[in-house]
Amino acid sequence: MNSKLQWLRNTMSSLDLQGLIISNPTNIKYLTNIDAEGVLLLTRKENIYITDGRYIEHVHSILTLYDEIIVYNISDVSPEDYENFFMFCENVGFEENYVTYAKYKEYIRKYKINNLVETEHIIEKQRMIKDKEEISNLEKACEITDNCFKYLLMYIKPGMTEKQIADEIEEYYKQRTDGLAFDTIVASGENSSKPHAVPTDRKILQNDIITIDMGCKVNGYCSDMTRTIFVGSVPEYIKPVYDLVLKNQLQTIEQIKDGISTRLLSKMVENDFKLNGYDLIHSLGHGVGLDIHEAPYVSNKSDSLLKENMVVTDEPGIYIPGKFGVRIEDTVQVTKFGCISLTKSEKNYIII
Repeated sequence: MNSKLQWLRNTMSSLDLQGLIISNPTNIKYLTNIDAEGVLLLTRKENIYITDGRYIEHVHSILTLYDEIIVYNISDVSPEDYENFFMFCENVGFEENYVTYAKYKEYIRKYKINNLVETEHIIEKQRMIKDKEEISNLEKACEITDNCFKYLLMYIKPGMTEKQIADEIEEYYKQRTDGLAFDTIVASGENSSKPHAVPTDRKILQNDIITIDMGCKVNGYCSDMTRTIFVGSVPEYIKPVYDLVLKNQLQTIEQIKDGISTRLLSKMVENDFKLNGYDLIHSLGHGVGLDIHEAPYVSNKSDSLLKENMVVTDEPGIYIPGKFGVRIEDTVQVTKFGCISLTKSEKNYIII
């Protein structure tokens, strides 16, 4: 049995669970590498994947004997089969933060479960710590993102629109990766004051500021990087804000290590911003993996401790409504005594 499924079975035993229903596709991919529609059942003795007949061949091409997963075509599963999967299971776990109430009731009816138990993010918590293969995929995604950014610095010219630049990023990723990790943000001029701006037909002007938030996927694993760049020159009125954001971004990287509090990291940036008359209006960072936003979350609302081989972002930003915004973001790997920046693009004034 693969190591992730074996870990999960050991965890189930400690929680007095005799069965488990996994329906979140991200968790299924994490445990099995399967990226097709379906549901994963861990019964007393077997691991079962039930999928549509259209995906049977694809699923078999992914799995090995080592995975020890029995694949069922959903059309071949009878009502009696469903009732037998969890026979003699007193407690069966389910993903309460993913399953709707309607699906919850369906599980009880279909599988004839006596006690359907909340699992409290046991898989998501395990996903926070990346293994060597996961870190390798994240490193590759970040390297390609750095290379894409280098290309953009030569590609972007005044007169282009935000949409053109975003489309070019998507095309670059399509040719080299699984595609976008999230919808690209290209925000120029006054649009850069919106943290989640959507690319528009606004044309890039001389002396513009441009914020680009971009990421791709490699074998399902995401990269996430933001850079704020300038066309022609850096306006003097923006320099103090840029310098403040960069200072805090670099100081946070210096502080990130195994055992540090996510709330403390956020508070340090928030306090420095307030001393200078600004607010940190979004989280300082978030975990990155199969999902672009996953635990742990680095904010004053989250009081968790970073652990070795977690991968998180560091992305302070300041936004002046209607005028401009500055955000600088890297994806970093937590180590025992510090962190490693997986995105390595230049962060000092970037002028094209």
